[in-house]
Amino acid sequence: MSGKRPSEPGPSRMGKRGKKEVVAEFSDAVTEKTLKKQVAAAWSHRTPFIHEAIVVDMDPFLHCVIPNFIQSQDFLEGLHKELLSLDFHEKYNDLYKFQQSDDLKKRREPHISALRKLLFEDFRSWLSDISNIDLESTIDMSCAKYEFTDALLCHDDELEGRRVAFILYLVPSWDRSFGGTLDLFSTDEHLQPKHIAKSLTPSWNKLVFFEVSPVSFHQHEILYEWINPTYLDMEYQAQIQEEFEERSEILLKEFLKPEKFEKVCEALEKEVEWSICGPPNKRFYERAEESQLPDILKGCMTLFRSEALFLLLSNFTGLKLHFLAPCEEEIKDKTETACAAGSTEEGTSHNPLESTQLAISSNSQHSSEQGDAAPGKETTRKESSVPTCQGELRRWKTGHYTLIHDNSQTEFALDLVLYCGCEGWEPEYGGFTSYIAKGEDEELLVVNPENNSLALVYRDRETLKFVKHINHRSLEQKKSFPDRTGFWDFSFIYYE
Repeated sequence: MSGKRPSEPGPSRMGKRGKKEVVAEFSDAVTEKTLKKQVAAAWSHRTPFIHEAIVVDMDPFLHCVIPNFIQSQDFLEGLHKELLSLDFHEKYNDLYKFQQSDDLKKRREPHISALRKLLFEDFRSWLSDISNIDLESTIDMSCAKYEFTDALLCHDDELEGRRVAFILYLVPSWDRSFGGTLDLFSTDEHLQPKHIAKSLTPSWNKLVFFEVSPVSFHQHEILYEWINPTYLDMEYQAQIQEEFEERSEILLKEFLKPEKFEKVCEALEKEVEWSICGPPNKRFYERAEESQLPDILKGCMTLFRSEALFLLLSNFTGLKLHFLAPCEEEIKDKTETACAAGSTEEGTSHNPLESTQLAISSNSQHSSEQGDAAPGKETTRKESSVPTCQGELRRWKTGHYTLIHDNSQTEFALDLVLYCGCEGWEPEYGGFTSYIAKGEDEELLVVNPENNSLALVYRDRETLKFVKHINHRSLEQKKSFPDRTGFWDFSFIYYE
């Protein structure tokens, strides 16, 4: 698209003393009711959507492009002139080299003020509607100017509280060969940037925006494939975290998608090789031979060991289980943060021409391997700053139990248990997990098996746990489920 367009009347209205007040309006097509619903559905279901007025894409992560954001070319020309008249400060280090204006929040120029009002009000409201994110009214906004040899290299925009990053390009006629593209990176299995998956070429009046919450970026396909979408909603995660921080435990019901959970249970009924886990003076239950598991159960084990789940658990609990999870100091000012950028990987390639790239954007300030040892084994975890987990798939039947013993591990840890096949299970059967204080008999907490429910419990060094002996009353389960001889669980322990 050309940087110079035929002029057209720009919106304005009469202000005080008869002066015309400059008004910015964004694309009517994007706000059209049917199209808005389609965009919202694409965002919610993480599916691509292409329309001449807007493109929603998932490769390599969720991002949107509006080719013609502002309606009036007269307005854009006026905005362009005001921006170029600002004072710019050179930003220079190993990551970037470009010129940046001061924060545009307090600028009084008419076109800049009008753009700010548009982004703060109408566009923010539209974006909240299509993304189902409750965006705060504060937006970080500055203008960046890229010239010959300038660059912004691969980085993430993660700042605590940021949810959406945006860039509005005001560039002359541009060609991909000039450089200056917005490069979107795929990631490897450790969620580190791997290679450029897509490059977006700047063009006049193009708006690019993307969700940048850590979980949104690192949920990957594995979370959307397995987990109930309710638990992937950021607002609901915040509610979960608030409750968990008060009680140090929570039970998340209907955790897996119903179709996935059904397939898991079917495989557990038929296709698993089990072995006795002892010795009897410490424990007695059955453990699955993981190397022989069918694909659906291997997939579930992979889910619980994935970095994506480590990050999701960080959001559920407030624990630092992933390097992208905020620490305590970072979350103190949570209520004061802005609607802007987050954890997607992006970069701007070198610009080989002397032409100037001008872009308004959200401010970007940059300042275990999981083992598979069974929780029942007396292994001493090596001191490490990398969060780790241990896990196993267990079968519980009449006569099974675990005991507290002298070598019971007492560490700060997050226990996770996903229960399967618990229909009709009663607390009087046993099989529940009991938490007690070291040296005390009184129970601090009891977690009863409940179908497709994820139990999370954080324990300290003074807290011990055991699984209560399953008594013969459990055989009553057969009255309702003749082929059922107990239940199963996926049991994992996570360490910060």
